[in-house]
Amino acid sequence: MANSSSVSEFLLLAFADTRELQLLHFGLFLGIYLAALLGNGLILTAVACDHRLHTPMDFFLLNLALLDLGCISTTLPKAMANALWDTRAISYQGCAAQVFFFAFLITAEFYVLTIMAYDRYVAICKPLHYGSLVGSRACAQMAAAAWGSGFLTAVLHTATTFSLPLCQGNAVDQFFCEIPRILKLSCSDAYLREVGALVFNVSLVFGCFVFIVLSYVQIFRAVLRMPSEQGRHKAFSTCLPHLAVISLFISTGMFACLKPPSISSPSLDLVVSFLYSVVPPALNPLIYSMRNQELKHALWKLMTRCVSEAINFHSTSADD
Repeated sequence: MANSSSVSEFLLLAFADTRELQLLHFGLFLGIYLAALLGNGLILTAVACDHRLHTPMDFFLLNLALLDLGCISTTLPKAMANALWDTRAISYQGCAAQVFFFAFLITAEFYVLTIMAYDRYVAICKPLHYGSLVGSRACAQMAAAAWGSGFLTAVLHTATTFSLPLCQGNAVDQFFCEIPRILKLSCSDAYLREVGALVFNVSLVFGCFVFIVLSYVQIFRAVLRMPSEQGRHKAFSTCLPHLAVISLFISTGMFACLKPPSISSPSLDLVVSFLYSVVPPALNPLIYSMRNQELKHALWKLMTRCVSEAINFHSTSADD
């Protein structure tokens, strides 16, 4: 009977058995990872450098981009390395680090998305009070609360999960260390502590979900009462990207948690986990830049400047 102290490494689930498919998956993951780095990096640079994007919504978008970068960097590089080197192993410490950072970042991201819903609600339903309710100090406090809550949640889950004795081997049926998969390796009567913590966390997430739904009900009621078509269009342009990101985040996460065991299989579980852990961080920059005209203008200005500086550098080098 093995316990947590005797397990020195875990075995992750491979995406493919043949070498050709492993290399194909590596190339696919590398493309997605680079796209996520580029997209979120451009948003971070644009928001930080363009003074027109120093608004509360863009401040929270900057936080979201940081969390997306951290989230995808927690899971995908190890999966790429395993596919490239044809291995499944991850150290005990590496697995604990994955659990901690993924729980930290994914929880903080959901809280930031909830705050962004509150920001849109105040901006559209209470515009006269926007400056006092969502000022710079309030934004900093709300962002700190989101990051702090994510950190405390991650500490709780990581400490509880890795204090359990492991009696069912060390094979994690997932491409990264996921808490429910590690719980399956624990002794049958020892995992209830972590289940209680998960239920508490799910209750908080459900409360945030209800808050988001109620906020958008009020937002759409206010938008539909606007007499100006231009005003309605502007309001929808600021709300729809956020609503799309929330829908993608919640739908993939809920399907991963609530899918019936009868349709569960290793291949389906891999795809579902990939959808909620990798796809949102890669798509969020695209979703936000599609309808945000100021952000698109800032990104275009940034890329034009980079291209012109590169051309000038090459011209100078050629002259020398």
